[in-house]
Amino acid sequence: MPQPFPRPTRRHALQTAAATLVVLALILWWLLPLGEDPPSGTITFSTGTRAGVYQKYGNLLDRELHKDMPDLKVKLEDSAGSQENVRLVATGESDFAIAAADAVETYQQNHAPGADQLRGVARLYDDYVQLVVPSDSDIRTIHDLKGKRVSIGVPNSGVRLIANRVLEAAGINPTKDIDAKAYGIDTGPKLLGHGLDAFFWSGGLPTDGLKQLAERSAFRFVPIEPSLVAKLHAEGEPTRYYRATNMPASAYPSVQNNTTVPTMAVSNLLITREDVDPELTEWLTRTVIKSRDGIGHDVHSAQLVDVRTAIYTDPVPLHEGARRYYRSVKP
Repeated sequence: MPQPFPRPTRRHALQTAAATLVVLALILWWLLPLGEDPPSGTITFSTGTRAGVYQKYGNLLDRELHKDMPDLKVKLEDSAGSQENVRLVATGESDFAIAAADAVETYQQNHAPGADQLRGVARLYDDYVQLVVPSDSDIRTIHDLKGKRVSIGVPNSGVRLIANRVLEAAGINPTKDIDAKAYGIDTGPKLLGHGLDAFFWSGGLPTDGLKQLAERSAFRFVPIEPSLVAKLHAEGEPTRYYRATNMPASAYPSVQNNTTVPTMAVSNLLITREDVDPELTEWLTRTVIKSRDGIGHDVHSAQLVDVRTAIYTDPVPLHEGARRYYRSVKP
């Protein structure tokens, strides 16, 4: 005859209840805001050009920040991109911004105003360099750009910084050997094949401006070979952030025909200044990490944001508020 289970003692019942409460508390800690009183006030967040990933990510993050900090007003500002964003944050004109790591280190190496005040919040996702030409173009390599009308990005953008370096590494003088144009992702695609032979873009995959172009006209990508990236690495510290990679075939399926494209990538950082409030930065960091899947639904590259890699904000140290957050979730 089976023996009945022993009746739980009062001590055992209390221990079980306590353990259950601890688990529930941990779940609530993750789901609820960090403290009883969310930060309030106003912050300025610099994003990027229209039709670019920076701007779209910024708009979606603003929505998530409002959920967690309803009394915090976020002023989103368009910008030329990485180079301008670094300057805006360093000089106090913006509180937060997204910028590519090479642009951050370039600003630091130039000992520009406020460079020593820059701090990291999170490493986000990688930008891929995308050199675009019409599908029937005779441009097959970087060297074929000589004498062509080429957009190298707007002044003070991360695109301009990278495009100039890529061209110079290929032996092309951006001011003499090409007819350089200054268009962003919002205007360059419209002019491709109509006054523009090629344009550079550096952004997350896929970028809306190029997805829209793929819907109405044919284009292709010019490869950036690993040997060229190796030449860039030999030039100095900022170029160490470039890595040779392949643009996956899934980025723009209707254009790539199931083929990858050799190119290079650079990591993006969410940056701020040392004097920005630590509590506010801690809250903002938490929102960035926990909203990954929600934002990633609309910005595919944001799916790569991960708490395990977000702490690597080289070349800038972590902001104290961000550090507090990462310590709180350290396994």
